[in-house]
Amino acid sequence: MEITEIRIKLMESSEDRLRAFCSITIDGCFVVRDLKIIDGANGPFVAMPSRKLTGHCNRCHHKNHLRASYCNHCGHKLSFDSDGALDSPQKLYADVAHPINSECRELIQDAVIHEFEAELSRCQQPGYRSRYDDDFADAGEDVDTALIDPAHASPSPSKQRKPSEQEEKRVGGNDSEFGAGIF
Repeated sequence: MEITEIRIKLMESSEDRLRAFCSITIDGCFVVRDLKIIDGANGPFVAMPSRKLTGHCNRCHHKNHLRASYCNHCGHKLSFDSDGALDSPQKLYADVAHPINSECRELIQDAVIHEFEAELSRCQQPGYRSRYDDDFADAGEDVDTALIDPAHASPSPSKQRKPSEQEEKRVGGNDSEFGAGIF
């Protein structure tokens, strides 16, 4: 495995320990976004992308974050079962992507921290502009075109196949491959 690109977005005057966000490209073909660079007791470290865990309301079965006291849907006081009990120590976040072994974690961490330090040096230069593309977070953008080899890019929108009427109905008229409301 080779990390072929690292993009860093420094956090300006952050009062907490979060120093930057970054994305990495692996072997020029797989992107992992939203890694965090955090100040730790022994210097900066890399935290993998994660999501908040949820539990369901006993009354309306709506999803709520585990630390929520009341349901966001019906207002019922929450008391999660043993899978997500409010009173017990619990895991509040789950990694979305993470290395399986320590060698891989060290490879990613060393490369990201090295690039983070280089980005800190670059930001001191006049005319500094972050290479991190803020447009990646746009919901309408499926791929970061700056990371794609033009030889492997998909055809222009005018040359792409239009979905059939049946396909349109199946995904609810949404341009997304997955349709709306599935997740």
